[in-house]
Formats: sequence, C-alpha cells, structure tokens
Amino acid sequence: MEKVFLIATHNMKKRNELYRILSPLGIDVKTAEQAGVEITDVDETGETFYENAFLKAKSGCLESGMPCVADDSGLAVDYLAGAPGVYSARFSGEHGNDEKNNEKLLKLLRDVPVEERTARFVSVVCCVFPNGDVISARGECEGYIGFEGKGERGFGYDPIFMIGEKSMAELTDEEKDAISHRGNALRIISEKLKDYMSL
Repeated sequence: MEKVFLIATHNMKKRNELYRILSPLGIDVKTAEQAGVEITDVDETGETFYENAFLKAKSGCLESGMPCVADDSGLAVDYLAGAPGVYSARFSGEHGNDEKNNEKLLKLLRDVPVEERTARFVSVVCCVFPNGDVISARGECEGYIGFEGKGERGFGYDPIFMIGEKSMAELTDEEKDAISHRGNALRIISEKLKDYMSL
C-alpha cells in the first residue's frame, strides 16, 4: 500500500502535527505543494466537523488519486452554547484571521467569570482512500478560555485556550501532541490505519 498520504491543507503547522504522529507508521504526509499536485479548496458547507473533514478528504483524494487525510477542528465554548464550533476559522467574519477571532471571543466573554469559561477543542480527522474506503476519528481536549493571549507557539485559539495555568500556545510540541484534540484524534486514527494497512 502506498505510504504517501496527501493532507488537504496549506497549513504547514497542521501538516507537521500530522506528520509527527503518523510517521511512526511509515506514513509520509505531504501537502499538495509538496506532492506536486493541485487540489481545489473545498467550501466547508457541512454542519458538523465530520462532514467538513470528509468533504475535504474526499475531494483531495478524487483530485490527486492519493489517500487523503483532512481534519476539521474548532472550539466549542459552553457559555456560547458551543459556538464558534464549525465556524471557528471564520468567527470574526474573516477566514483564518486568528487575531481577530481571538479578539472577538475575548470581547464576548469579557465579564464572564473563570468558572463559566469552560470550553473544548474538537477535531475530526478523516482519511479517504482511492478505493472509496473511509476511516475517521474524533478527539477532544478540555480546558477554559483565558482572559488574554499567552505564548508564542501554536495557532488559532491556542493563545487563549488554557490547560491549567498554561495556554495551549505555551506548550512544547510534545506536550501539545500528548493532550491536544488533534493529537487525540490522530492517535485513534493511527491505530485504525495500522489495522487497515495490515489487512
């Protein structure tokens, strides 16, 4: 079985996260640019993380002919009834503007006490194979929203997502992989892939 997987993202930090966890299986994860293929950016029209991850993985697989892995992830804040959820990347109205998304969230929670700021990161990872097989996994990471950004690592909401006294953006790669929503989902999918590739 081909051990080069396409990842349906241009985000090298996401690619590196997937690579760190899947490389022990002998899987090399490449972006479209690294693999020398062109894939269409898919509109994330799904209403769930799974639907969006599947849309991206299926499209990437069909266009490249390679096994394609994609994730859809986001932040669910209890005080906001699970928002921003699937709209996490475009919460501020501008897709992928981490700073504006964080600013908007902190503003909405400005007067909310710490005990009501509970939240979780959610990630669904989906892998679609050229033969039509689909493998998926969901991972979560519990925490709370801080009162200001902290740390230089990570991306997205990491600087304001707190695990105890540290933000996700203050953790090392190893610490983050051990507890993150994507790390948890990838560990599950790596076990499923191990079984799948041994068939």
